[in-house]
Amino acid sequence: MCQDQDDIFEPYSDNLELLAEKISDVLGRPVTIEDANHRLVAYSSHEPETDAARLATIVGRRVPDQIIGSLWRDGVMPRLLESEAPIRVAPIQEVGLSGRVATAIRSGSRVVGFIWVLEAEKPFSDQEMALVAKAAQAARTKMARWQLQRHKEEEAHRDFFWQLLTGHLSNETLIRDKAQRIGITLPPQFHVVVLQFAAEVKESWQQQALERCAPLSANSRIVLRAINKNQLILLFAPLTSDTMDGVTSQLGLLQQNLRTFFSPHFLGLASGCLYSEYGRLEDSYREALLLLEVKQRFPKETGDHVMYGDLGYYRYLPRIWEELQQHGGAGSQLARLRAYDQEHHSELVHTLEVFLAHDSNAKTAAEALHVHANTLNYRLKRIAEIGRIDLTSMEQKVTLYLELKAERFGGRNAL
Repeated sequence: MCQDQDDIFEPYSDNLELLAEKISDVLGRPVTIEDANHRLVAYSSHEPETDAARLATIVGRRVPDQIIGSLWRDGVMPRLLESEAPIRVAPIQEVGLSGRVATAIRSGSRVVGFIWVLEAEKPFSDQEMALVAKAAQAARTKMARWQLQRHKEEEAHRDFFWQLLTGHLSNETLIRDKAQRIGITLPPQFHVVVLQFAAEVKESWQQQALERCAPLSANSRIVLRAINKNQLILLFAPLTSDTMDGVTSQLGLLQQNLRTFFSPHFLGLASGCLYSEYGRLEDSYREALLLLEVKQRFPKETGDHVMYGDLGYYRYLPRIWEELQQHGGAGSQLARLRAYDQEHHSELVHTLEVFLAHDSNAKTAAEALHVHANTLNYRLKRIAEIGRIDLTSMEQKVTLYLELKAERFGGRNAL
């Protein structure tokens, strides 16, 4: 079964897929080759002995975090990183990992990858262990080049994504030409999703979040990604135009999942609108950012929203706030009420806001304010007189309601 030749794997050293198949053929066992970050690079054909951990790695194109964690806790990874020779790995039943032999692929003193070979039903002989070591030597040059090429590709894709996010690349023809040059296939439609964390995004957080995005793969896929301090920015593409309802529902479930998993480090997610012109990718990104800002200002009202299109009138608050800053002078209705409140230590503005928030229902507003109905009616009379407000006019009430909301968006205290 095992050929005792120093160069048994060298003819396959320039193609890691063929090398994985050759190792499997020589040893008669399933093989996976990973990079230093546990991303799958190559694997041999499926075998009956394949275990759950190997299948999960192949499906996810990366070793799942729970398996990596178990390997570190059991001391496997420290041994693997320190050992120049292959090591035996005992089964870890709770993560579906059966017994296997593993070795680090080294380029000089640097670990650039790993080879994992399932033990199957019979232990490895010393001769087979030596063959695993030879396989790692054959893989080192190609693996080092693969790492470098992968890094360059990721940098090119990330830079391209940032050019789109910031609007520095907006010509549709130029966008598609550049995408083709750097090996990106642009789907027909897209939307930007931003995941907001309470601190700077760690590499482990990114991987864990991406793993939890897996259920969306039935309706959507992630095309590009980038990190901006405490935000993980993802370019999603629906598989078909009629799957957006499913994507919206799954984004809501994803938000709940991430809040539970990362608590208290995850603050929420937001998606911009769906577009087909990549020159508008910046618009989708800005919509997602606005939704996150609104959710921060109005957590009770909008905290569960995930799509910009669900914001309703909240999307107009930045423009209303800008208008108020420019033209909401001392003569406005709210300004008159605030001046009176300041002088008399009253709460007419707060009373008006609660009254409008309860759809002008005096009974429920009085209960919310913890005052008697007569007290509320007296305050409403004073509000109408001092502010010169007609509380029977829907037009005036809508205007005041939006102005109060816009002020809250701009930083005034909430109800």
